[in-house]
Amino acid sequence: MSAGSGPPAAPLSGRIAAQLAAPVDPAVGDFAAALAGAAGARAVLFYGSNLRTGSLEGVLDFYVLLPGTPEGEAAIWPTVSYHERPQGDDILRAKVATMRLATFACAAAGDLADTTIWARFVQPSALVWAADEAARAEVIAAIAAACTTAARLSAALGPESGAAEDYWRALFRATYAAEFRVEKSGRENDILGHNAAHFAGLLPLALDAGGIPPRQEGERLAPDLPDWQRRVILKWWSRRRRLGKPINLLRLIKASTTFKGAARYAAWKIERHTGMPVAVTPFRERFPLLAAPKVLWELWRHRRGA
Repeated sequence: MSAGSGPPAAPLSGRIAAQLAAPVDPAVGDFAAALAGAAGARAVLFYGSNLRTGSLEGVLDFYVLLPGTPEGEAAIWPTVSYHERPQGDDILRAKVATMRLATFACAAAGDLADTTIWARFVQPSALVWAADEAARAEVIAAIAAACTTAARLSAALGPESGAAEDYWRALFRATYAAEFRVEKSGRENDILGHNAAHFAGLLPLALDAGGIPPRQEGERLAPDLPDWQRRVILKWWSRRRRLGKPINLLRLIKASTTFKGAARYAAWKIERHTGMPVAVTPFRERFPLLAAPKVLWELWRHRRGA
């Protein structure tokens, strides 16, 4: 974070390295390797509910991280695409976000206006493919930086003292409110409840790495955060909060025209949730937005006849 944090301390980096090495289904690793090979990637991260449950159902979530220098502040990333891969008699499906590893690292450290990277990757993820040990080390450092960025803001937004969950709740409430999203109220409780083992003990390590060592009394923490430092962090956050929704809206607009495989993804989602099969014609594949009104009309008729 540009508001005064240094590089993540060794205890935090060690914990992150262990968490990123969490075992996954071999099919996930094979899918990641195929995506990496096609994109010429440096690394691939796996995250989301399928990481937590171990299920291959639904849509797998990957971040494919590319080589190259960071994109400029004005760049709209990541690029989103949908992929399918045969798995025996079944088909694995994945939504893939692609961006440069260098940009990912800058965003994780809080150096860009983006909030999504550090808020997303303070939550669990697995490094399921890396080109080499140097790439692995870069990803570990980036995820540790994301934890540090998130922890520093949680200390500025949270109470003077409290349980670790109080600070994480304050953080996630603020970041969800800053983004152009439609998450249900109380989403922060779901994150903490589903990932209790991941968050247990994480905050003190991340605060210490971020230069805000907390005093601990049992389960309660009291971050050592002077008023001047809190003001610096909140000023840093104020700009990102104001820009959060506009940046997310620009990404949605970009995705509406660049989401590779959008028609197949939408067809699968519609059939999964409504039972109505949708034919993916060449026109619908090439022009999903133009095809959408007819698909919606068919869906309306399907529901009327149900």
